[in-house]
Parts: sequence; C-alpha cells; structure tokens
Amino acid sequence: MSIIYKARPTQHLGKPVKRKEDPKLITGRGLYVDDIKLPGMLYAAFLRSPYAHAKIKSIDVSKALRIPGVVAAYTGKDFRGKIGPIPTGWLLTGADLKVPEWPAVAYDKVRFAGEIVAVVVASDPYRARDALDAIEVDYEPLQAVVNVEDAIKPGAPQLHEGVPNNIAFRWRLKGGEDFEDISKKADKVIKQRMVNQRLIPSAMEPRGAVAEYNRYTGELTLWVTSQNPHVHRLLLSGILGIPENKLRVIAPDVGGGFGSKIPVYPLEAIVARLAMDLGRPVKYVETRRENFLGTIHGRDHVEYVEAAIKNDGTVLGLRVRTLANMGAYLSTAAPGVPTILFGTMLSGPYKIRSVDVEVTGVFTNTTPVDAYRGAGRPEATYILERVMDLVARELNMDPADVRRKNLIPEAPYTVVTGLTYDSGKYLEVFERALKIADYEGWRKRQIEARKEGRLIGIGIASYIEVCGLAPSRIARATGFGLGLWESAIVRVHPSGKVTVYTGTSPHGQGEDVAFAQIVAEELGVSTEDVEVIHGDTALVQFGMGTYGSRTTPVGGGAIALAARRVREKARKIAAALLEAREEDVVFEAGRFYVKGAPEKAVTIQQVALAAYTAEKLPPGVEPGLEATVFYDPENFTFPYGTHVCVVEIDRETGGVKILRYVAVDDAGIIVNPMLAEGQVIGGALQGIAQALYEEAIYDSSGNLLTAGFNDYMIPTAREAPKIESYFYETPSPHNPLGVKGIGETSTIASTPAVVNAVLDALAHLGVRHIDMPLLPSKIYKVLKEKEVG
Repeated sequence: MSIIYKARPTQHLGKPVKRKEDPKLITGRGLYVDDIKLPGMLYAAFLRSPYAHAKIKSIDVSKALRIPGVVAAYTGKDFRGKIGPIPTGWLLTGADLKVPEWPAVAYDKVRFAGEIVAVVVASDPYRARDALDAIEVDYEPLQAVVNVEDAIKPGAPQLHEGVPNNIAFRWRLKGGEDFEDISKKADKVIKQRMVNQRLIPSAMEPRGAVAEYNRYTGELTLWVTSQNPHVHRLLLSGILGIPENKLRVIAPDVGGGFGSKIPVYPLEAIVARLAMDLGRPVKYVETRRENFLGTIHGRDHVEYVEAAIKNDGTVLGLRVRTLANMGAYLSTAAPGVPTILFGTMLSGPYKIRSVDVEVTGVFTNTTPVDAYRGAGRPEATYILERVMDLVARELNMDPADVRRKNLIPEAPYTVVTGLTYDSGKYLEVFERALKIADYEGWRKRQIEARKEGRLIGIGIASYIEVCGLAPSRIARATGFGLGLWESAIVRVHPSGKVTVYTGTSPHGQGEDVAFAQIVAEELGVSTEDVEVIHGDTALVQFGMGTYGSRTTPVGGGAIALAARRVREKARKIAAALLEAREEDVVFEAGRFYVKGAPEKAVTIQQVALAAYTAEKLPPGVEPGLEATVFYDPENFTFPYGTHVCVVEIDRETGGVKILRYVAVDDAGIIVNPMLAEGQVIGGALQGIAQALYEEAIYDSSGNLLTAGFNDYMIPTAREAPKIESYFYETPSPHNPLGVKGIGETSTIASTPAVVNAVLDALAHLGVRHIDMPLLPSKIYKVLKEKEVG
C-alpha cells in the first residue's frame, strides 16, 4: 500500500496506528451476544417453515409443552396484538409503494422457506431445539415463485392481498435529455440483459439477541447484533409498545455485518416479548443454516440495458429497466436500495447526457433482501462498466480508450441524475491506475499469449460511490424514515484523558483507533489517551449507526467538530492561565502559548485540570471540558477510483486465476492507511467472490439450495489474490475532515473489473457476455461451444 498523492501533512492522521480493539478480540476476551449469560436465563428456538409458500391450517404445540425443561411454546396467533408488524423504514416517495404486513411469527400463511411459525422456550438451548420436532403443523402447500420475471407474469402465484402482480413499487428517474431523442443522435444503440445475482452476506457472527425485563421498573434491556442500536431501539419501541426511555439496546462486540445487521428482524422483537411475558431473561442465537434462511440477502436484479453510443466511443445515454427481487417482505431499508442508491449512480464517473431508469420491486417467495455491502452502487457500477466494455467490443476499440472518451476529468461536477460530486481528478487517477498495472504491457503480453493458446484478459473498472450517508433533508425527501445526521460527545477528564461517545456503531472496522486519531489530531493528545464508547443507548446520546461508509465522514466529522469546540473552550481557559488575550493564544500539538513566546506554554492536560478545579476560569466560562455535537452534513461524499485486474483462464477446466490486481482509490484524507488498506483488500475479495464464486440459488419450489457453506462458496485465503492498494487524496469539502469513506469502494469496483477481465480473455472468441458468477463450469461450456476447450 502507498499513498501516491497526499493532500496535506498531519500529526496523527495518515499514520498506520494499530487497532485498539485487537488485543481483546484476538485473545478471546471480546463480548458477543452469545457470550452473555444471565441468572435464570431461558433459551428460545424457532420453528421455521419448510415451505416457501403455504397456508397454515393448524399448529399444535401441546406435545412440545409436555417435554421436560420446556417452559412455553407459542404460535403466531399468540403474538398477535403483542408484537406489531416488522416495519419498513424507507417509504419511497413517488413510487406507489405497497407495504404488506410482515408478522414476526406467521399465523395464516408462510411466504418464504425459513419464515418463523412457532417458538419454544426451554431451560437450555438443546431442549428448546429438540422440542421443535414435537410441534405439529398442518400446511396446505401453495405454488411458489422465486424468479422476478416469472413473478410479474399474468397468473403467477400471488404473495400478498392488495399487491397485484406481486409488484411492490415502480420507481423512475429521468435525468438530462430524453433517451428517445438522444438515441436519434446516436450511431448505434446496444442492448444487453444482465443478471446481478442474489448474494448472502455471511458475516462471521450470526445474529442473536438476549432480553432482560425488569417488571418493577418496566425497563427492558436488549443485547443485539446490530449496526445501529439507536435505530433498533426506536423501531422496537414501536413494535413492542414500550416507551423508548424504558428500552435499552446494547450492541456489544459485533462480528461483522456487511449490511445484514442494519434491519430489525422478527427475532429481536420475539425475544423481547418473551422476556416481558415470562419475567426471565431469554436468549436466542441463530444457527448458520438459520442465518442463511432468515437473515437478509443482497443484490438480485435482472437488468435490461440500452446504451446510445457514437462511433467514436461516446456514450450518449443509458436506459435501464430493472426488476429488483425484494423477497417475500420489505425489509427495513429495502425499497431505497435498488432505487435511490442505484438509479442515482447510473451516470457513474462519466459524462453521460441522458439516464432513464425504471425499477420495479417484485415480491417473490424468497428471503427478504436489504442493504448488502455497497447496496445499489455495485449494481449500478456493474452495468456501467459492462457497458463500457460492450461499447469497446462493438466498435473494436480498446476498453481504456472508451473510458478516456467518457470520463469526467475532475470534480466538482453535477451529473444528470442530480448529484454533485465533491472533489477528485478522475481521469488522472484512471491513468495512474493503468500505468501502475502496466496496462499497455499486459496488452502486448496478451497478444503473445494468444499465439500460444493461452487465455489472458485485462479488466478495468472505474467507479464512483455516493456515501457518507447524510444529509437529513435529502434522506427525508426520499422517504427515509429518519434524518441521517450523527452525534458525538468529546469529554476531556481532569487528568487530560479523553472519552468519546459516538452515535455510530462500528462492528469490526477498527474505528476505535481511527476516532482516537481524529481526537489526537484536534487536541494534541496521545491516541492511547482516547477511549471510544459506542453501541449502548444508555451511554451514548443518540446515533444513526454504521453503514454506507458514513462512519468516518459523518460520525468522524461530528467527533472532529466536538473536539474543536473543546479546543476553543480550552483556549479561553489557557488565555486566563497565561494571563493573555484569547486572540493572542496559539494552539499547537497539545500546547497553548502566547504568539511569539512558545517557551511559556500550558498543555491541554493542564488546561483540563484547571477547567475542573475552576480557580481561574475567565468570566462566562463554565467549569468542565466537553462538547456535544449533532452534525448534519450538507452533502454526501463521493469516493472514486479505478481498479485493474489481469486474469488467465485455464482452458482445460475453465478456472480463473487472477494474475494481478491493482486498486487506486481516492477516499479523501486517509485517517489510518492500515485500516484503509484492510478495507480495500476485504472489499475486493468480496467483490471478486460475486464475480467468480457466490450465488444464492433457489429451486422452483422456493427451497434455498445454497443454505450452508458446503453449497455457498465464499472465498478463503486460498482463493485470495494479492491486492495492490494505492491511495490518491483529494479532500472532500463536505465534512470537516476531508474524508470520503472506504468501506465499500473496493466491493463496488472489483466485481466488474474481474468480469471484464474474464470476458476480455474470451473476447477474441466472440464471447460477448456471461452472467455472474463466472464459474469454471460456465466458462468451460463456452469454451467447448467455441471448440477451443
């Protein structure tokens, strides 16, 4: 990793400081939901439907109740009126959105395999699970539909009353010139159907919850695997009818999320209700199979793409018609993912004059989908980057030249979808990536390799991402249920140690040290003297959580502003201690001194002590040294970059080997390059996995055939290529730190880079497109068809 262009020198930002949380996590001293054990605790187990679509004629739990150790057993009817429907939090505006009821426990009908139909509570988890076998359910199976193209056909099985043709919504965005008009100016219109397959997030830690209810105070404490505990508290308050001030939600250590721990699920509501009804703590932690069946999935689009192009490679306009599989119900953020986060990004980093996108959200008998790493933006980038390569093939041009023709040189720039990109030198970063990767050299080697019968391909993906999710006014205008500001408290103790309370809720990204570096930069203290508190609604003021690469731009921005307020108050106190005018006091690296006399100084620690002893406070200055900030940025941030991938295909097996992978990303100011590189490597591997390995597959009856790691291929270290990561810094003007976000960039870029590389290796054989994942069997079949395998 290296920073090929660094924006400005800093004291603590840009330093590869080791993660503060690692010692406890790698020595087994972390605290996860499943580690929580409370006196008198009971354990819940869920009976899940084996059918994807069926009426529930009856459920008999009497035999389960007679098993020793079983305390209670419930059906969906027992919870009606006690647990409200699982809500959707993104009520998409202007889309005729239909939100059918999602009961926490199904009571009349099931709509996906794995939906909860009954609950057992027992003295230990094993008895609870064994007792599930004693529950008798009489189902009337119904015909299922799992494919979006089939689900909207006349006569298709209908999932919900009042939702004709299984259409949850239609959403449209038209930007720039009319597509029909611009097509008349084009030399050609190329078309392609593309599938962006369904993926399963596969976080290392499955989901779970522990609930404890105090019937004397009416207070409920809930430990959950959550990326946004305050949002969980707000939504669960409504679902359960508990005053928000009586509900405490704690997200202890969380073993990854990738978006899957944003939504509120039935399990948290059920466990909370059980604890309230039974008067004892209750725990539930899902198995890996339950995680595959019941936790949200991601992506799952069928795209119909048209591009109006000129013979010189200019892409004039893009028309996209998308069928987005929403699964059986609308999850918390689901409606916004294939629309706002997808359609607005279809111009990408390119000067496209017309974008016309219509998204149809479709219900099917599958697990609900929601935000999965990148959430809508990988789907948009995939289309664009495939289009750029398709244009190159159509016109017999080099794919790099097509991109040069269309790239926005630099930002700020407003695209036809309405977004104004913040900062960046898109064309320069593109050229640097190609130079680092030796693109021209690989093109020459490709020619020589083809003479030897070898199949080498070079793939490019340039991307831009909207992230740092805020501001509230835009979020609310799109129908998002909450504002997207963020909060922070920076408290300097009398000793000079600092505690930071952040409303974001990191879950493995290393933000504890990143936030400490921000405070150290602003206050001149050591990172070791900064403690970061998050994930507990009783300790932290409020917050919107961690997702959409918003943690550092928005949460970190709030922390920086709070630290600056602390610093300004400290300056007033320092002036009193130095017996100088405030405007004459200089702050530098944790010391205050009078301008021109640096030898006489007071440290931030001395000022902190004075703030609490309150002996020499200037008039009007309150004791104590802390500040609270609720920060609502004026705009998003827009990381961008170019990734280059070189592959070789084994013509005997169809297997793909990545020979070289270069990532050049501009994520604004890099707070901690070690963390940033980790995000790039992990994200790239996740995107490579979509390109080559992962796919959630249902049979026609709605059975998930890939319901475990035996059948669902996630890459391991063996499949991981070397990722070469480089950063280019252009500060974002949209937040006080100049950061942009790095958590999703590599996932967005890597998938089309790899797919383009594989198809580039096959281009001379006349292969135009293959849908992901590019499994060896698919490639081998193509090679056999071309009679070269």
